[in-house]
Amino acid sequence: MSHGTVRVGRQDPAVLRITLSRPERGNTVDSALIADLHEALDGAEKSDACRLVVLDSPGQVFCNGLGMAESAAEFPAASDRDGDPGRGAAGSAFFGLLRRLTETPRLTLACVDGRVTGGGVGLAAACDLVHTTERGVFSLPEALWGLLPCSVLPFLVRRTGFRTAGSMTLTTLPLTAREAVDRGLADELSPDAAPLVRRLLSRLTKVDARMIGEAKQYLSALHPVTAETERRAVTEFARLAAAPGVREGMARFAAEGRYPWER
Repeated sequence: MSHGTVRVGRQDPAVLRITLSRPERGNTVDSALIADLHEALDGAEKSDACRLVVLDSPGQVFCNGLGMAESAAEFPAASDRDGDPGRGAAGSAFFGLLRRLTETPRLTLACVDGRVTGGGVGLAAACDLVHTTERGVFSLPEALWGLLPCSVLPFLVRRTGFRTAGSMTLTTLPLTAREAVDRGLADELSPDAAPLVRRLLSRLTKVDARMIGEAKQYLSALHPVTAETERRAVTEFARLAAAPGVREGMARFAAEGRYPWER
């Protein structure tokens, strides 16, 4: 089944596979992708047989993160805001998706087989497990744009701890697949995720689906992401996006493919 930005399929009643399907756009995160992922998760939660949700992407890019065209339109320039700290609807929607991945009563597995950047790191970090091949490369380049991965960091810190999340943010340097496993961003490195899926199903099909939700709810309570965390992430990103030159840089990249440092 195709939802425009994703393909959804079932090879097994216990597995819902969501495949990001806009490789020509780098599977960027925008309102359409967020809506389609929510719809796919609705299907997983309505199925009593479903235990595992697999999120993957074919090709060389898992997810390039923020959709620059939509983001440039979302955040007004500082001179046009009239005291408004920023609309932030897109940021709030993305944060809500990441939160849902951590809370949905199904095990979630991100399968990375290429580049994953910015908000794409958030999608992976919010999943319960991450598989990567040797081609996996993980980076947070937001500072190069005059931004910060505000919505990503609360979920990345929960997965990797403060040190790795901080170094990825401050340096913008990418992690190789092996480095991602060593630092806790990924759980397994192998050429193919299929054996991992089979091992998971050998256990998950013996577990009442209710217990997956119970476990995730309890684990989330041990390290909560609060409404205040969301408010601060959305507000801070809106403030940075409205700074002089930042919105213009995003719009120029969307229109011409030029990075901010390319004059």
